[in-house]
Amino acid sequence: MSARRHEQRSAWLLAAPAVVVMAGFALYPIVVTLWLSLRRTLLVFHEDRFVGLEHYAFLLRDPRFWSALGTTSYFTAVSVSIELLLGLAFALLLDASFPGRGAMRAIVLVPWAIPTVVSAKLWAWLFNPDYGLLTHVLGGGDVNFLGTPGWAMHAAILADVWKTTPFVALLLLGGLQSIPRELYLAAQVDGASRARTLRTITLPLLLPTIVVTLVFRTLDAFRVFDAVYVLTDGGPANSTETLSIYAYKTLIRIGDFGYGSTLAITTFLLVAIVAAGYLMLMRRAARRTA
Repeated sequence: MSARRHEQRSAWLLAAPAVVVMAGFALYPIVVTLWLSLRRTLLVFHEDRFVGLEHYAFLLRDPRFWSALGTTSYFTAVSVSIELLLGLAFALLLDASFPGRGAMRAIVLVPWAIPTVVSAKLWAWLFNPDYGLLTHVLGGGDVNFLGTPGWAMHAAILADVWKTTPFVALLLLGGLQSIPRELYLAAQVDGASRARTLRTITLPLLLPTIVVTLVFRTLDAFRVFDAVYVLTDGGPANSTETLSIYAYKTLIRIGDFGYGSTLAITTFLLVAIVAAGYLMLMRRAARRTA
């Protein structure tokens, strides 16, 4: 027992520097932002005073915050759902044996390898109302997809799905390859159809990977900023303004560091709540497969 304790103590000592550095990088900005959220700090008016929870009280009755929260939730739910379905389909396809499978896997990853800002700019050109290819194919130039409320949000979702579906497919493909092939052979011998094999073998054993994938994508989509910012800048009429964009505009453009920090802290807390919910799902999935 003493030898084991000695090994654990040595492991903690070796990991301590990295833990301290990571905690400093992670906790320091959060603490500073939390402190700023308790102050009224306006650079333009040279105002800096402690106001306590005044910003949080205003946030609860701020219609723009609730609108941004609804926009963020809708963007997250729709984009992640589509990415999961398409990613699963691509993963099943790439897991099969066919000529050129390696090249197909490399091609599928191309959208994910492109920087988000570059891909968003590409989609902005495709949706350009004057010479965009998709504008003329879908609407004949009669509809400004990025300048019309409703259309703009779904254009941003389309760009996000194109960009991140390969990432989802890659994670699910790793989960598929961890499933023992003997199970499929046994199901084939028993005469099970492909649909039944998918329902009774693939999906249950893939459930932990699906949950992990949902964690990564949901958290990433909920704090989306760059893709929507490049495409629409939160417009038109704030119809695509997410929480991150609202916080950015309040902090940088308006210079209200107090309320902007409040928005940032609230976004962080919402992301933490979503992560905690997914962790509960992961534990349940682990118990089912144990």
